[in-house]
Amino acid sequence: MDPLYFSNAFNMDSSSSDLNSSLLTNTTENGTLSEQLPFKYIHKVLIPIFYILVCAVGLSGNTLVIYVVLRYAKMKTVTNIYILNLAVADVLFMLGLPFLATQNAISYWPFGSFLCRLVMTVDGINQFTSIFCLTVMSMDRYLAVVHPIKSTKWRRPRVAKLISMTVWTFSFLVVLPVFIFSDVQEDFHTCNMNWPEPVNIWSAAFIIYTSVLGFFGPLLVICLCYLLIVIKVKSSGIRVGSTRRRRSERKVTRMVVIIVVVFVFCWLPFYMMNIVNLIFILPEDPVLVGVYFFVVVLSYANSCANPILYGFLSDNFKQSFSESPLPPKGQWHRGW
Repeated sequence: MDPLYFSNAFNMDSSSSDLNSSLLTNTTENGTLSEQLPFKYIHKVLIPIFYILVCAVGLSGNTLVIYVVLRYAKMKTVTNIYILNLAVADVLFMLGLPFLATQNAISYWPFGSFLCRLVMTVDGINQFTSIFCLTVMSMDRYLAVVHPIKSTKWRRPRVAKLISMTVWTFSFLVVLPVFIFSDVQEDFHTCNMNWPEPVNIWSAAFIIYTSVLGFFGPLLVICLCYLLIVIKVKSSGIRVGSTRRRRSERKVTRMVVIIVVVFVFCWLPFYMMNIVNLIFILPEDPVLVGVYFFVVVLSYANSCANPILYGFLSDNFKQSFSESPLPPKGQWHRGW
């Protein structure tokens, strides 16, 4: 799931190794924000604790989603195949969070170059796979609502699996710069992006590259899909299919829309801060540092929000969660 390498706007003791936290560059100079409280407490204690909590909630929730989609035949719908891929991406990312939490807590990366590159790459793949899956789901909703009969041959589980494989492949290709340039920094011993000279040009280009491909471009396609749905429904009405089918399609469409809205809510502040940081040199201010950490935390929280949304918005997921042997029957249903 996650972005970018920013310009040297903030100086502090350590930056997170993940793409999300790469705005923060490192310094060991006395008197910087890293030596001040409460920043040091936030950076070394609260952020690692949050990462571990997100890891625990996200890993358990998304693992349960994967289990119920694979376990129950009724869950193998086109939309749920895309949801399965979202959950897999989040689970892979969750496995890297303990490494990121450790670096924040001890202010250096102790795991070596290979794991640095692996965690950074998986982090980026999570970011792009998530937004690409949401884009495909929105396009699928457009076909299901506006062209329910013509799209039948395309809206099949086998086709959805092929599209999902394409999404993963494209995500990896988009993240190749991360795989190539991420490494343990020699000066600060932290895992981050090591751009060649001129560093500012490379980092700015990467911010634009990931912002367009990983957020604003797909978001434009998503908005266009739902705009066309609204226009079509208001202009002619949708009368194809039984009442039960139309009601079912409305519920699925509502679920996908809410998942997209939550994703935008969690990620838009981070990307907006990226753009602002390209235009203006942000001062070394504790308030801005706090805002930056908040938007990073908000973007990570999206990885554990989706299973909760499924439990609230989908009757099939809710029933499957309650029937799942892990956790005990009814526990997830009551808790959500």
